[in-house]
Amino acid sequence: MFEGLFQPSHLLLILLIVLIIFGPGKLPEVGAAIGRSIREFRHSFRDDTAGGETEPPGTAMREQLSRSTQQQQ
Repeated sequence: MFEGLFQPSHLLLILLIVLIIFGPGKLPEVGAAIGRSIREFRHSFRDDTAGGETEPPGTAMREQLSRSTQQQQ
């Protein structure tokens, strides 16, 4: 279905349409904004995956309750 989607002629047509829509003056700004967006996405993705193991919600509360019940006994 998408066999010949990204042929060089298609990419040139897409570039031409983008150039017509944004104009040559805005093109660097658009490229910089896209680059920043991709960079922020990668940074947030790394932060989420680099966190490693996190405690499941309520773990601290369970520990506190178990300590208080042990002290009462």
